[in-house]
Amino acid sequence: MEALLQALQERFPDDVVLRSRFRGEWNVEVPRERIRSVLQFLKTEQGMDFLIDLTAVDWLDRRTPRFEVVYWVGSVFHIRKLRLHVPVPESDPTVPSVSDLYLAARWLEREVYDLFGIRFEGHPELKRILLWEGFEGHPLRKDYPLRKRVPLPEPR
Repeated sequence: MEALLQALQERFPDDVVLRSRFRGEWNVEVPRERIRSVLQFLKTEQGMDFLIDLTAVDWLDRRTPRFEVVYWVGSVFHIRKLRLHVPVPESDPTVPSVSDLYLAARWLEREVYDLFGIRFEGHPELKRILLWEGFEGHPLRKDYPLRKRVPLPEPR
């Protein structure tokens, strides 16, 4: 695993920042402008062929920038995992899509868009996946009203 991190830091010396290691899993921070090239490198040159998960975190009033998109990638052959954190400001909640690199991202990016309101530029079909069109807000944001009454859509 250390070789993977060394290769990342050699290839992206100013962009990839080692955050922490917890229970044998490494966490690195990547600027959103570089996430595509970092994931492309990990997939094609380091064998990280599997997008395990993609989600987001809302750090409302606890950290700046407010949002963070988190990617878990793994290698089936090398049996290793890596977590990448991408800070996303509230004023411009967009991240480049990686749905052409990992097909699983097509659904996962839609879920993050639906629940957090983070847009993925270049996604082929970015629309709600869990909630209906016309639903107001993004329910996993920390400032979403807990007791908000949401009218259900009319049956078709």
